[in-house]
Amino acid sequence: MSFRSVIQEVKGEIGAISRRGFRSRPGRVRRVAAAAEEPPDESSAAALVMRESCWTQLPPELLREVLARVEESEGWWPRRRDVVACAGVCRSWRGIIREIVRTPEASGNLTFPISLKQPGPRDAPMKCFIVRNRTTQTYYLYIGLTDALTDDGKFLLAARKCRRTTCTEYLISLDMNDISKRTDSYVGKLRSNFLGTKFTVYDAHPPYAGDVISKGQSARVIGSNHLSPRIPAGNYPVSHISYELNVLGSRGPRRMHCAMDSIPVSAIEQGGTAPTQTEFPLSYHESFTSIPFFKSKSVRANNSTASLLTQNGSKLVLTNKSPRWHEHLQCWCLNFHGRVTVASVKNFQLVASDESNPTNQEHDDVILQFGKVGKDMFTMDYRYPISAFQAFAICLSSFDTKIACE
Repeated sequence: MSFRSVIQEVKGEIGAISRRGFRSRPGRVRRVAAAAEEPPDESSAAALVMRESCWTQLPPELLREVLARVEESEGWWPRRRDVVACAGVCRSWRGIIREIVRTPEASGNLTFPISLKQPGPRDAPMKCFIVRNRTTQTYYLYIGLTDALTDDGKFLLAARKCRRTTCTEYLISLDMNDISKRTDSYVGKLRSNFLGTKFTVYDAHPPYAGDVISKGQSARVIGSNHLSPRIPAGNYPVSHISYELNVLGSRGPRRMHCAMDSIPVSAIEQGGTAPTQTEFPLSYHESFTSIPFFKSKSVRANNSTASLLTQNGSKLVLTNKSPRWHEHLQCWCLNFHGRVTVASVKNFQLVASDESNPTNQEHDDVILQFGKVGKDMFTMDYRYPISAFQAFAICLSSFDTKIACE
């Protein structure tokens, strides 16, 4: 029996439970006529059927072996959805799947939503693309299903541009139909200054285990009864992006500088590791019971980030790879290895630059690559040590209008 047949049979049993419970509901007339009869409890009936199901009686060792083979055999979307379906069968299946499925850094696969907050693969870049909707000012991130530049893809993240009086914000969400701060799908945002030369990436969740929002002198604690349980956990600055002033393009292409506040420079060294989120908070309401709010718009993270960077050295800094001037084409060129087909000021490649090095020598490995392939379509290829969320936020900064950088 194939695994797909197994999943369909389990779903069939669950559907039978639901139909049986629906049919067993007594009507109003029947309850009046036979008030002494106790209506059957749907939850107890469902639990009884699940206990009698053959799938719950499988030995844990056998179940683990079956799920491990399924996970290994389906390494790419859309077949990857069967792995997610396994995690939705029951609690025991979900626990085993979470143990078996590896992070994108080790497996090169994006399986669960938390994978978007984890560092990308080390060996090869994760090939994605961004679709822009000019009318609604929204941007959608997809992972490519093939090596082609354009395919249907699988949706990952969405962002919506919000213009403010003194800045511009890009709200990032897991839901392409509801991009708002007041939903559980909100994962972070990108905020710019008035000139569009400086950006800050905020994560709605702690960038690593143990990080909390600090209590500063300007903090005021608000009771949990004054808050909506659907408000995100907070703003954790994880990256700062700056563009050098370049009026009328007199100094060549754009020059980017990305300081990754949550990633130490030791992460790119041999044997180094980058902070990895393991799961989203179970409840935003629970996380708000001890989280203070500040009078300013931004929320400061505590000294744990600074202490982490102190222990591991300075923070990782990314700079755009310098293009070369092509005499025949009379333009600046970069080798995108066929992933970019349209010339644009937005195109860039980011590499690691050790600021502690007096020569400020660039590394050869491209960590993030972004470029135009159509009127409203762009490719985004990222790799370790940044995540899909961080890469998407950095690319969004390239879309924003820059008064003093063009």
